[in-house]
Amino acid sequence: MEFEVLRDILVKILGVAPDEITMDSTFAEDLGADSLDMYQVVLQMEETFEIELEPKKVEKIKNVSEAVSYIKHAKKK
Repeated sequence: MEFEVLRDILVKILGVAPDEITMDSTFAEDLGADSLDMYQVVLQMEETFEIELEPKKVEKIKNVSEAVSYIKHAKKK
């Protein structure tokens, strides 16, 4: 579920096709996200999943798989 919702967020913000996004996709290299794009993605993730993301940990997230794991962990808190 988290992957599908995150994929929808990325499609909306980055303008990429859903089939371009896999668990191994990197935000910058594969999906072309810059820092402003990632800021928008983080805000949308917080709102959609009703979680609060820690900036220092978010900076270390480089691909979709890491983001999904972080979301799952944050939702448990």
